[in-house]
Amino acid sequence: MSSPLIILTNDDGIQSPGLRAVAQAVADLGELLIVAPRRQQTSMARAFHGRGIARAIVYRVNRRAVRAYDVPTSPAVTVRHAILLLADRAPALVISGINYGENIGSGVTISGTVGAALEAASLGVPAIAASIQTELKYHRTHSTAIDFSIAAQSTREFARRVLTRGLPRGVDVLNVNVPAGSTKTTPWRWTRISRLSYFRSTVAETRRGKRFTGYELNVDRGLVELDSDIHALLYDRVVSVSPMTYDLTARVTARALNKWGV
Repeated sequence: MSSPLIILTNDDGIQSPGLRAVAQAVADLGELLIVAPRRQQTSMARAFHGRGIARAIVYRVNRRAVRAYDVPTSPAVTVRHAILLLADRAPALVISGINYGENIGSGVTISGTVGAALEAASLGVPAIAASIQTELKYHRTHSTAIDFSIAAQSTREFARRVLTRGLPRGVDVLNVNVPAGSTKTTPWRWTRISRLSYFRSTVAETRRGKRFTGYELNVDRGLVELDSDIHALLYDRVVSVSPMTYDLTARVTARALNKWGV
């Protein structure tokens, strides 16, 4: 019986230490196929951006060569390359990450890490989006100041569960967010994705009018839902695991819709 095929991808690019960390952690769970964007693609969500051919590269994991490619495209298109063009059989799992910076709150739809996982799910492959909490200054870097070891082991545990049990019924993606400073004993918790924004755009006045200057943390603790990913990560300091689905239909009763439509 062949080993399960595990596709690894991300939005930070093929050279990201976060990608390498998770590759090292899950290498013994199956056969790895690494396919990642050639360059930084943070915040690209499920954008269908970029054209080009996947390029085979030399990539070693725990001193062993694995099949690896970089693609000059967005995370979503990269995942399509991996599943539809490069995989020699049906993948058992796609892991996206480990991302520099947490992906929680209503902004998860912006995330290239989450977008890649949702793209895999739309193609029928169970997926994990993995992220670690970092300072904003690291979000678009490949800094070696970030220790991915605990996040990698956490991702490995969820990967092992998906490979042996499958995802829970009705779940397409697990969005895993690991707090900074976590240890081997840090617990994890099922959460729901907060309806609140976690980051907000910063705006400055210029001679030519207003312009965006970046983004900053935007959290009012009094408004954060107790069962949410934001509360789990930011205040309770536990690993947040949010079950996601690409079914975006609102959970509303026919009675409520009919009453509104009258």
